[in-house]
Amino acid sequence: MKIKNHISILLFFVLIGFSQYSKADYPIVSHRHLADPGSMVYNGRVYLYCSNDDENPGDDQSGYQMKSIVCVSSSDLKNWTDHGIVFEVPSGASWAGKSWAPSAIERDGKFFLYFGNGGNGIGVATANNPLGPFIDPLGKPLVENSTPGVQPAKNMWLFDPMTFIDDDGQAYMYFGGNGDNNVRVIKLNRDMISVDGPAIHLNAKNFFEASWMHKHNGTYYFSYSANPRAQMRIDYMTSTKPTSGFTYGGAVSKQPPLNDNNNHQAIFKLNGEYYQAYHNRVVARQANIPPVYKRNLCIDQFKHNASGGIDTMVNTVDGVVQLAYLSPFDRVEAETMNAQSGIYTETCKVGGMNVCNIENGDWIKIRGVDFGKKGAKKFSASVAGIVANGQIELRLGDPSGTLIGTCKVDPTGDLQTWETVTCKVEKVAGVQDLYLKFTGGEGKLFNFDWWQFSAK
Repeated sequence: MKIKNHISILLFFVLIGFSQYSKADYPIVSHRHLADPGSMVYNGRVYLYCSNDDENPGDDQSGYQMKSIVCVSSSDLKNWTDHGIVFEVPSGASWAGKSWAPSAIERDGKFFLYFGNGGNGIGVATANNPLGPFIDPLGKPLVENSTPGVQPAKNMWLFDPMTFIDDDGQAYMYFGGNGDNNVRVIKLNRDMISVDGPAIHLNAKNFFEASWMHKHNGTYYFSYSANPRAQMRIDYMTSTKPTSGFTYGGAVSKQPPLNDNNNHQAIFKLNGEYYQAYHNRVVARQANIPPVYKRNLCIDQFKHNASGGIDTMVNTVDGVVQLAYLSPFDRVEAETMNAQSGIYTETCKVGGMNVCNIENGDWIKIRGVDFGKKGAKKFSASVAGIVANGQIELRLGDPSGTLIGTCKVDPTGDLQTWETVTCKVEKVAGVQDLYLKFTGGEGKLFNFDWWQFSAK
């Protein structure tokens, strides 16, 4: 997270160009600049907690200024819901000035979010649900330079915490940065907000940042971002113990395409398969804005091999299989999408988030929508606006695909006064990629909170 200059080690990917990304679901959550994901799987859903690069100025000189954590989640790995900011400083932790590179974990029905105050200490915030709001229970850092075992260290970056609970119930937090000898791991007590003993020193070849731990078939895999000399790969070490005996294993993944800068991974297991969430900078590059401090999320799958190693992950634009089709007969939040053009999200007055800044021609794509054999006959949507002649066009396959319905949106009074509008739908059945295309006059048309189809 400290690197300010581009590292030109993936010119090959740049030469490929951007055209292959224009209609794919890679990157995920393309309407936001998010980075440094930390993953948590809970109740069949993966939650990614991310540094909020939307808060960084759009230039290559101002540095990282993130003060909040944004959460996005998915159960099918194709359609992602934007939950917005779930933690921020100083309102959530008065002692902290920044909030970077989080990770989250659940224990005993409570949720714990760990974050870096820049590179100057690690905090923890707690909540009663995965979406917060998370609040600091300590009023001070959980770990700082004066914590026993953190020092001595040369030019230590005290950040990028990752908390792991072992099979025996013991919790560990891994952290550190900027030097092979700057890896630290410390035991946590059952309360998850206090430490048990001093930090333990580990050594990792070419260690730079982004500590992560996962356990597979009894083996501990400590992964991390390698330094610029090692092309900022995600490397890993293995051991039969969580705090010692590690040997270098190789690369989990190479420097991401269209990134050429810092790297950060979150490894998780969902439906029996392993995935890595990470960031690159394709969204900023496509928008022709300086990409250094404007990163975006990506995801790919990888496998462990029979010898206990990891087969180096292949970066793809659309390589992850959709785990389940989306039911259009359940209420779907408008901020749940696979891809988009032109839209933004904001906090909704009635709870959650809503889609905003909708203009003529903008659209949302929802991947793999299963209308079943009988299909749908009606579409409903919650909208709010002040402009007449707005419409939601329901199209299949692409933004100009088959039109199955058009829902008119009349003024509601203001952009947070919500009304439900409905329209008839032409016969549609089976699994479809659904596009909600917005049309109307000039300027901002309306806001959009949720949608739902019905068979009657």
